[in-house]
Amino acid sequence: MNVDFDIAVVGSGFGGSLMAMIARRLGRSVILLERGKHPRFVIGESSTPLANLLLEELARRYELPRLLPLTKWGTWQKVYPHIGCGLKRGFTFYHHQFGQPFAADPERRDQVLVAASPRDEIADTHWYRPDFDHFLVREAQSLGVEYLDQAKLGGVSIGSDSVQVEGEHEGRRFAIRSRFVVDASGPRGFLHRALRLPEASFENFPRTQALYAHFTGVKRWEDLGGVSQKRPGGEPPYPVDDAAVHHIFDGGWIWVLRFNNGVTSAGVAATEETANRLCLAEGAAAWDRVLERLPTLREQFADAKAQFSFLHTPRLSFRSGAVVGPRWALLPSAAGFVDPLLSTGFPLTLLGVGPLYANMNDFPFFAALSLLYFAAASFSEAARRLDRPDLASGFLLHDHPCFGPLLRSCCERASCARENDGLTAAVRNELIDDIFGVIEPVDVAGLSDRSRRNWYPVEARDLLNAAAKLGVRELDIKRALARGGFFPAQDFAAEGAAGASVRCCHGNE
Repeated sequence: MNVDFDIAVVGSGFGGSLMAMIARRLGRSVILLERGKHPRFVIGESSTPLANLLLEELARRYELPRLLPLTKWGTWQKVYPHIGCGLKRGFTFYHHQFGQPFAADPERRDQVLVAASPRDEIADTHWYRPDFDHFLVREAQSLGVEYLDQAKLGGVSIGSDSVQVEGEHEGRRFAIRSRFVVDASGPRGFLHRALRLPEASFENFPRTQALYAHFTGVKRWEDLGGVSQKRPGGEPPYPVDDAAVHHIFDGGWIWVLRFNNGVTSAGVAATEETANRLCLAEGAAAWDRVLERLPTLREQFADAKAQFSFLHTPRLSFRSGAVVGPRWALLPSAAGFVDPLLSTGFPLTLLGVGPLYANMNDFPFFAALSLLYFAAASFSEAARRLDRPDLASGFLLHDHPCFGPLLRSCCERASCARENDGLTAAVRNELIDDIFGVIEPVDVAGLSDRSRRNWYPVEARDLLNAAAKLGVRELDIKRALARGGFFPAQDFAAEGAAGASVRCCHGNE
């Protein structure tokens, strides 16, 4: 094995493998180092429209055409049906009370459904990471990336012109020299430990824990008798199971992500107080304890079997005090992690997830707060698709001159009110009104239309009506929608596209 490289990448998840492929396309010699062995389980499976758009941009920019089919459900199924994948048409949120079946309120005050695509062919996906990551590693190898798995890394020495990484493989010591090291090994990963980097905290953010596994035999939510008989107000904007499904309760939430291979990813995340009360560290017994308190979910998982022992994460949030140094850098996944509730992006979720946890017992207020995220995500994606990235240069509008400060103000008001014995009815209603006012100037997806009663379908007219917000003409939007395949080509005409139903732009982590 060669021991001298331009770049060493530590960690062969999808971020590390992509980094290695791009470096090879730029003409660098690369080694990819992996502690485990593929295929292996990794958490973090739900892609977003913005993530898929970025993957598409990277694939085109660095001539990685074999990755392009992975950016949409339809092309993925045609080209790579053997790679496990889940259909994701939107974001489903349901509110639960301990000890009570899901109510399915007729006015939809206990649910939020935000659509992300009009049909399956161009939908987003859940990545079955054992298959997905393994595929990317093989792609990296095919481009000339040297790959070493089951590598137990020890120390790192940083010199003036190189970095040396030392480790052990199959009982033998080795040393790799490189001009630069990229750490993609996740929170509290290799360089964080080896360089003894400081750990910073997230201000005003609750400590959270998680317990999770993969299951077989999970029933579809829409097939549960009590749920199907109480469907409020007609047909939802998409099949509710074909989504990132969130079941919210006071102090925590459960995710359910379905793959097309019979496997379902599910787990619970909760504040430290709630997690300790539920004894999440006890694994399978704790999972049963949570389901016992949530009757409708207990029915959904009645025949489910965990594929492996439950994994418990005693502290989800992490932030490295340093993310770059001489001849090394941490990828975002190694630099920090906020929470899986919306996404792992620092700027918006840091502000938004804390107040969301604080208000899980008040779902209408929780729903309004969540729309701050969806408004920023949809505007950001629309701006990129219209070749106007300058409108959303910061991640999820955190530095937008109007939206950013108002977002911060809403979240701080929500957090402060909870810390001071809660919100009065008047203050709560005023804050909800203010949130919708903050959303409206950047709303390109009809999120500020309260008549939709928490069901937000994908409609072309919403984006067309937002042309002025995006600084473009309606014709520019129609052309962008046609390029993206957001509706069948035969449905597009100079004026006819205005009424077509197309995918707008929502996102989640």
